Amino acid sequence: MKKIDKLILKSFWGPFVLTLGVVIFIFLMRLLMFYIDEFVSKDLDLATFGRLLFYFALLTIPTALPLAVLLSSLMTFGNLGEFFELTAMKSAGISLTRAMRPLLLAAIVISGFSFWFNNNVSPWANLKGYSLLYDIKTAKATLNLKEGIFYNDLPGYSIKVDKKEKDGKTLRGLVIYKHSTSGIETGNREIILADSGRMYTDKDRSYLVFELFNGNDYQEYNDNSSINYASNASAKGGQFVRNGFRDYRLVISLESFGIKRTDENQFEYHEYMKNLGELKTLTDSLRKDYKNTSLSIASTSRQYYNYQFKNDPVVSAKPIKDGKWVDSLLKKQKVRTPELAQTALSQAQNILSYTSSNITYLAEKQKTVWRYQLESHHKFTQAISVFVMFLIGASMGAIIKKGGFGLPVLVSIVFFIFLYVLTLTGDKYAKDGLLWVPAGAWMANLVLFPVGLYLMRQARHDSRLFDKDVYVIAWERLKKKWRNGRNKPVVQTGQPAEML
Repeated sequence: MKKIDKLILKSFWGPFVLTLGVVIFIFLMRLLMFYIDEFVSKDLDLATFGRLLFYFALLTIPTALPLAVLLSSLMTFGNLGEFFELTAMKSAGISLTRAMRPLLLAAIVISGFSFWFNNNVSPWANLKGYSLLYDIKTAKATLNLKEGIFYNDLPGYSIKVDKKEKDGKTLRGLVIYKHSTSGIETGNREIILADSGRMYTDKDRSYLVFELFNGNDYQEYNDNSSINYASNASAKGGQFVRNGFRDYRLVISLESFGIKRTDENQFEYHEYMKNLGELKTLTDSLRKDYKNTSLSIASTSRQYYNYQFKNDPVVSAKPIKDGKWVDSLLKKQKVRTPELAQTALSQAQNILSYTSSNITYLAEKQKTVWRYQLESHHKFTQAISVFVMFLIGASMGAIIKKGGFGLPVLVSIVFFIFLYVLTLTGDKYAKDGLLWVPAGAWMANLVLFPVGLYLMRQARHDSRLFDKDVYVIAWERLKKKWRNGRNKPVVQTGQPAEML
């Protein structure tokens, strides 16, 4: 490797790693902002939250690579042009394409890495990340008692406190309803009233403990053989028991508040959880199923028809051809007309329902095929977009000759947004069947690749495409030409030339 290649690569890898980290951080912040309501009030430990961020950081890498390559290559050649190093290379007989060769090889390597990552790591990270996110979303919020409001998220209990002290543990005026969970008795069979109490959890946070002071426990029993300890009332064979206490400890399990991991196999049907081989197999299976279902509709629909006149001698003598013969036959069957009309209406409704359900089923099946095909193409398109962004970034840097995080960042964001919008538009059209799936998947690259080639051509010819002076001079020339055209005398027909 020559020194010039080492110089260019050294100038490239620093901004590339920094940009990649910044882009991943921005995408993670977008994730947090989008799901902030799901994370708040959930008692997530640092290990669970760290795993979630790790999985989604992996998911953002294929999207972040094109922007990182675009910005770092633009900054590399912008710095070389700003400090006249590109000019020195050209004066030494080194062309722009030769100077770009090390970064071109680096872009090809990054493209290959992007394809491998999309095909092997992304399905695994999607499965782990979205299954964990689903478990977090379905987990209950942490215990949060509010003054004067019944709290019902604890299974089998309804709890109300009149006042909650600043320490969050000392409670005043507690009312606790214990609901029956036996499946036979229903309603509130036990009520606990306490003047004050303390609330805390054990060391493992597995149980919630209410330590109650100065209160009564009211219970109702339906069993007549039960012993009445302090009761003064009985109705309809039931017994009412009141127990007074000075210190009472109620222990409630917090099992329902923990994150329960769902079986990850429930999420494997999604196309994002599949690699290229699995997507191809599933696409072929769906196509065969679609074809077999389409062919079987005609034969299956015969069960909804009832050939009422097949044994009628009038019908057998009448040839079947275009005309009003059906109406004439119905007129000869005046006695059976109401029953036939009702039967025909019922059969028409049945066949309509059967047809509509099959149309919906086939449409969803076709959309699933399109989604799987689209994801198969995206394994390649995201890798190729890295190379396309390199062409645009390196050429733009050689043209504008500006480094740093100023103008290059602005230009990179504009092109990345353009790439992102084209990708979303192509995906939407492809999923809806409005556009051929390969055309929708490759739309962004097909549009931006000619732009990259054009910018490369302009950079090789030292174009001043983004110089302000070029456009100012062109505008002045246009205005001057327009003024000269207005002031030019007009020759009138029929007048001698000497008079002009």
